[in-house]
Parts: sequence; C-alpha cells; structure tokens
Amino acid sequence: MTFPPLPTERPLLDPAPEYAKWQAAEPIRRVTVWGDNSPWLITRHEDARAVLDDPRFSADATRDGFPGLSPRVPPPGPGQFFLMDPPDHTRLRRMVVPDFTFRRIERLRPAVARICAELLDTMTADGATEADLVEAYALPQPTRVICELLGVPYEDHAFFQQQVRTLTAFASARPQDMLAARQALYGYLGDLLATRTREPADDLISRLATERVATGEATAEEAVGVAALLLVAGHETTANMFPLAVVALLRHPEQLAALRAEPDRWPDAVEELLRYLTVAHSGMRRIATQDVDLGGTPIRAGDGVVVALQAANRDPGVFTDPDAFDIHREDASGHLAFGHGLHQCVGQSLARAELQIGLPALFDRLPGLRLTEPADTLPRSTSAIHGLRSLPVTW
Repeated sequence: MTFPPLPTERPLLDPAPEYAKWQAAEPIRRVTVWGDNSPWLITRHEDARAVLDDPRFSADATRDGFPGLSPRVPPPGPGQFFLMDPPDHTRLRRMVVPDFTFRRIERLRPAVARICAELLDTMTADGATEADLVEAYALPQPTRVICELLGVPYEDHAFFQQQVRTLTAFASARPQDMLAARQALYGYLGDLLATRTREPADDLISRLATERVATGEATAEEAVGVAALLLVAGHETTANMFPLAVVALLRHPEQLAALRAEPDRWPDAVEELLRYLTVAHSGMRRIATQDVDLGGTPIRAGDGVVVALQAANRDPGVFTDPDAFDIHREDASGHLAFGHGLHQCVGQSLARAELQIGLPALFDRLPGLRLTEPADTLPRSTSAIHGLRSLPVTW
C-alpha cells in the first residue's frame, strides 16, 4: 500500500495544511518518510504525550526500521543521547543536567543580556539603519551563549557553524560530506577536551573532562559526542526560532504594543511563540519495541512513529482557537515544543531565557524595526529545524 508523504514544506508561520486535515479525520495514520519506510504519524496532543512518555517507544536510531530523517544520515556517534534509550541515555544526560537547571540558567541571564546589548551595539554602530537580523543577532546570540557555557572559543564560530550547516542539511548534503563534517567537528572538540583535561576552566567541557571522563563515567568519545550535541542544539534551535518570532510579532502589532506597555508579559508571549511556531517541524521519531494500543490504533513492534509536535500544538481539543497567535492565551504553557517525557529538551530553560531576554532587548532598542522584504519570499532553513536563513530589517 502507498501512503502519502510526510509534508516537507510548510507556510512560514503555520504547519503544513495536511496536518489539520489528518488530525480531524485520522489523527493516527501512516505516512511515508523515505523509500518504503512508512511510520505512524501522531497529530493529537494526547497521543503525542502518550508516545513520548511510553518506554515501549524507543528513540534508538540504530534499530532496524527506525524512521530517521533521511537514509543518507550517518548512524549516530557516541554521546548522542537524544537518540538513545536508558540506561545509556540516562547516564549521559545526567552528566549535563546540572549545567542546564533553571537555577543555573537564571545565573546566566546577565551574561545573555550583555551579549544582546553588545550585538545591538554592533548592529547600530556608525549610524547603521539596516542589517540581516539572522547574521547580526539571531544566530550569534545563542551561539555566543552556548560557547560561554561549554567553553568553546567563539572566534571559531565560522568553522563549527559550517560543519553544523552540513550536518543538518538532511535534504541536500551527501552522506560523505555529512560524515566529513562530523569528523571535523568531533576532532575539534576532541582537541578542546584534551586541552581542558590539562588546563580545566569553569565550563561544561572542563567538567566533562575532569568529573566524567577522568572518573571513568564516560569515555572521551562519549564526552565529545555530548559536547557536539549541545553545541549544535544549543544554537540551531533558538537561531531558527528567533527570526520567526520577530515576523510573528511584527504581523501582530497590537500584541507587540501590549508587550511594550506590559513587559512582564514577555514570558507568556514566549510560551505562545513556542507553541504557535514549533520549529522542530520534522517530528520526534520513535520505533515501537512492543505491541501498543494507542488511542484504539494497534501499533505493532517494529513500527516506526513520527510525533508531529507542530500539529499537537495546534490541537483544538487542547488549545482554544489554536491557529490564532495570542500572547494573552492562558493555555499556551501546555505546548510540546520541547518534547515530553524522558527526552524532553535538556536546554529548554536556556532557550526560554535567550528568547525572553533577546526579543524585548531587540524591540526596546529598535522600536521602529520593520522588514525590508516579504518574509514569505526569504530562503528557509534546510535542516530539521524550521526557520529563515536571512531576515533583512531596517529601523
């Protein structure tokens, strides 16, 4: 039987229209992701939470039949705990949790604010009145923050961002190029780990070297893989979320005005932006290890599953008028933008802080900010994270 393809294109601020149709008519249905790999697509919020909370659905990308993003993607290397199950997932994840607790991230807020101010100073230097917001602000802000946290020299950002672009270009990069990019990034981080072993500093890579590798809790290869995962995820998601958030706010000037009048509403606005935009648009991928009855649908052991977070976050059974952007929404915090369950994003407090600080800093400093080109015509990200590669603005 032939199943419809998983949508790969979407409107700028909304999910692909197929998701709403399927959610209403057949919320658990088969789709094709590539070749003859046809997993179940989950579009309802309740079912999405159930899958992501159920250990019978494995995140192990090395399992036969796993519905990965592309057959061209090389198998995950050591340390990629988001594609692992317990006990390895638990062991590796707990190594970094102390650096991403809410309390630890709260202490980072002054550093995030300083970075935002410095980037805005550079943007507006010498009377400048226009910039590419992605290049000047959205990308360097989370990159500098994750570099400070990890202990990665920011002056090397051009190198590692190029490797990340290749690694995440699932639809276009050749397998050999992706493998070469991973080897280059891992080699760079391996050298940095060795340096921090000899000369530790107050950063996460040093703690991996001295508290995890030196004690035998992790191998050096695993520590490098963990660092690579955090470096990639730590800037890729926020950098893509940020320009879309700016577009959404500019398209709703009355809500932006409300935020200017009541800046205490920014945390709620960020939750609504996370729900409304849901940039992880390729879905959370899983494979059933046992037969499971999911909402009356029998999922067999060995069946793949794709949890469509962007559809779950527009579920009318959970969110009132779900396709509307509303910073006054009272139910936005129930979104699944960071996933759910064991694999819920370890960096979610950091992402929230970057958006809660970076967005008001931008609009306060540049109250006349506006786009110079229609956002819908601008080049999109080619990775699994939906976003814009550029956003020309003036002020």
